[in-house]
This record gives sequence, structure tokens and C-alpha cells, in this order.
Amino acid sequence: NIMNFEIILATNNKHKLQEVREILSPHKVVVYGLGDLNIKLPEVEENGTTYAENALIKASAVQKFTTMPIISDDSGLEITALNNEPGLHSARYAASLGGHDNAIKEILKRLEDKKDRSARFVCDIVLLNVEDKPLTFEGIAKGKIAKEKMGEGGFGYDPVFISDETGECFALMQKTKNTVSHRAKALNNLLTYLKINGFVPL
Repeated sequence: NIMNFEIILATNNKHKLQEVREILSPHKVVVYGLGDLNIKLPEVEENGTTYAENALIKASAVQKFTTMPIISDDSGLEITALNNEPGLHSARYAASLGGHDNAIKEILKRLEDKKDRSARFVCDIVLLNVEDKPLTFEGIAKGKIAKEKMGEGGFGYDPVFISDETGECFALMQKTKNTVSHRAKALNNLLTYLKINGFVPL
């Protein structure tokens, strides 16, 4: 009888915590946010050159507070016609423009005269405190940028991302987003690892 596997998600983002919980909870994984454990993380300089490096920087900062397994994710939207921008700087790009609404407006403007609207979301999840080295799990969701914003659901760049797999906009997907999103795919790769190694039931 396997006990619940408890992990900490290195985030204060409630949306992200909720999404990760929805995907992992059915598999006997209990996910705590930093707030749940009163971990006050100092500002971390995410200056890695890859998503995995940024995720590791965040996870390592949490490692100072706990020996529990830690997961951290970093993700970005890569738009082909914009040289894969905003990519690694997706969150910073939005912040610099005063939020995702403005960032989306800016992206739509920059794509107006472009034929190619293909894009992809990439998510890397790093797992610490389980093996003696960090483990990385990646998920990629391919799609394209819509002509205009759709729906109020989702968060970040979801309102303009249309999934190739379902033809639906991420912001309009209710449950299916948790099967085709980049984060869902990375988490499913993590789950496969946890199952194979006996941390959670198969």
C-alpha cells in the first residue's frame, strides 16, 4: 500500500498550483505550494539560458528550506515568425509591457503581416531531492497564434494559443487542456518516472 507521494511546487502562482494539482492529485501525489509550508522565497534571479536551467534555479532556492521532493517548472511561448520570441523571457516580456493582455496585443500586432503563425509552448520540470542529481522532464505543445483573443479562461498567453492537437484555443478548453498542454505533458513524463520507480501506484 503506497502512501501518498508529497512534493513541493516551487511557486506562489495559484493558477499554476491548481493546474499541477489537477493533473497529479488523481495519482496519489500531494502538491504543496510554497505558501502552504510558509516558505518565503527571496527573489530569485532566473538568468539561465534554458527553461531547465531556470527551473533548476527556482528549485535549488527552495532546497535550502526542505528535504522534501521539489518540483519547479519554467515554460515559455515560442513564436516561429518572431524568432521564437518571447520564449525564455515570456513572463518578463509580459511584465515589461504591463501584463499579459498588453503582451498579447503586442504579439498580435507583430504578427499582422506574417503568414506563418505557428508557435509552441515548452515546459521543463525539474525534480530535486529524489535522486542525487536533478531530473528534468519536458513537454511541448504545438499550435498557432489566433488572429484575436478568445475566451477569458486560462492564463498567460492561453487566449491566443490554438492547439494543433484539438484545434481549440487553450483559454476555451476546460478539462482537455490538462491532457494536451505543455505543462500536462511534462507532468505526465514526471508521473511515468514516479510510477516506474515505485513512488506512486501504476
